[in-house]
Amino acid sequence: MKIACVGGGPAGLYLSILLKRQDPGHEITVHERNPAGSTYGWGVTYWASLLDKLEAGDPESARAVRENSVRWSDGVAHVGDRTTTHHGDEGFGIGRGRLLDILTERARSLGVRVEFEDEVADGAALPDADLVVACDGVRSGVRERHAAHFGTETAFGRNRYIWLGTTKVFEAFTFAFVETPHGWIWCYAYGFGDDRSTCVVECSPETWTGLGLDRADEAEGLALLEELFVKLLDGHRLIGRATAGGSAQWLTFRTVTNRTWSHGNVVLLGDAAHTTHYSIGAGTTLALEDAIALADALGGRTGSGQAELAPALAAYEKVRKAELLSVQSAARHSAQWYENLPRYIDLPPAQMFALLGQRHSPLLPYVPPQLYYRLDRAAGRLESLRRLKRWLGPRLARTLHGSGTRS
Repeated sequence: MKIACVGGGPAGLYLSILLKRQDPGHEITVHERNPAGSTYGWGVTYWASLLDKLEAGDPESARAVRENSVRWSDGVAHVGDRTTTHHGDEGFGIGRGRLLDILTERARSLGVRVEFEDEVADGAALPDADLVVACDGVRSGVRERHAAHFGTETAFGRNRYIWLGTTKVFEAFTFAFVETPHGWIWCYAYGFGDDRSTCVVECSPETWTGLGLDRADEAEGLALLEELFVKLLDGHRLIGRATAGGSAQWLTFRTVTNRTWSHGNVVLLGDAAHTTHYSIGAGTTLALEDAIALADALGGRTGSGQAELAPALAAYEKVRKAELLSVQSAARHSAQWYENLPRYIDLPPAQMFALLGQRHSPLLPYVPPQLYYRLDRAAGRLESLRRLKRWLGPRLARTLHGSGTRS
């Protein structure tokens, strides 16, 4: 097959690796609009289960990813002057730029053409290929050509956030909540290398405007955030961009969904197909899992024509949509937890952090926080209560959501 991947992020690169390993005869080109070494991100997170999947797909790139990642097992939350620590599952962080370098090098070693500064411009013809994979991100230009067919819908979150770096190296996944005269502002921070960490700052729109962050330029905004998080940063600076050019921007999160993921010989992958709120740290993992599922589906085709491709693309979409249901639900509830932060912020630290860990629950928004905390602790001891919680949560959420929609 002749395959064109439009977008040189982790999903497109890893798909090209898997397909070349399946059949070295594939002619695969990755078209990346940005220069080599240019990336908008800092570090990305993933969990041990992804490493197992990468190992099964391509042991060589999996080994390089593991060797270039940092690990943590603790979560730390600072709420004003209060601090609490939770010992949990092992997590990993890796620089997005380093991850792209690893995957690019591996793809090229297998014979994939990776072309930088090669943009498929709006209105230009798509690459001549048996299969065109749209892995060009949340604002996918390829997807937008046929948005009506894909049934693309975009919903915007309420809170504002900005993606930053810092020279402070965090050894645990760290949350910090700071109260200001205009409301709470908080960040998630985690290390991804020997000298860098990611620091995502979020707040309500009222806090954002009250602090003047809507009017500040990048330097002024970073200086204000460094002052607000001075204890957390311990004298270290915040950095606006991972590479030269442009500036860090305050955003509202876009939740993108598509009714269908393929159109003729074009198929959506990663953020072009779906997005999940950054607060669950799953974006890169889900994109790579998309690539694995698409490669598996294509491996079972009988030819390169559209008649042979259509069933494979349909199977890929069916599998991934089913696997994404629980993750997308968790992401929605996680985003809502932060949008309703005042409901939880005054709890005792241990309770607040416990409910932070439970923010994916569909039951939590409808139960008084302290009652939920007591029920959750009791459920941890009694299997019957665990079963009741699993049964009741989704049903209550659907009922209350439906009544709210009708009103």
